[in-house]
Amino acid sequence: MAEHTSSSITIEAAPADVMGVIADFARYPEWTGEVKEAEVLETDAAGRAEKVRLLLDAGAIKDDHTLAYTWTGADEVSWTLVKSQMLRSLDGSYRLTSLGGDRTEVTYQLTVDVKIPMLGMIKRKAEKVIIDRALAGLKKRVESGA
Repeated sequence: MAEHTSSSITIEAAPADVMGVIADFARYPEWTGEVKEAEVLETDAAGRAEKVRLLLDAGAIKDDHTLAYTWTGADEVSWTLVKSQMLRSLDGSYRLTSLGGDRTEVTYQLTVDVKIPMLGMIKRKAEKVIIDRALAGLKKRVESGA
């Protein structure tokens, strides 16, 4: 099994508000930093994104790729790589846990494998940077009410 990187953050908002920001792919370039473009290609019957094209610039990892999303209830979304120029795999998830009231713990898990040779240590560092920036951006975006 591939190694993954995981981190959590507490956001001062209800899980539904947090998931609303996570599900709003069109606005990712406004708060993620790494995502320069996002385009929903397919949606499910509930209107949630099933396939999304993302233009990513995360320093060591720059790519135009498509991800397939799976929504599990109202508190989890996961994704897998459909196609990419640079990546062999990109699997991840956001899992939301209500802490009561308007507080939510968000756990982001990510596994990245690139087509070019890269030391595991550098890959893990890139994953950690992506996760930390995404969680910080998500927290700021949700708590600002934007």
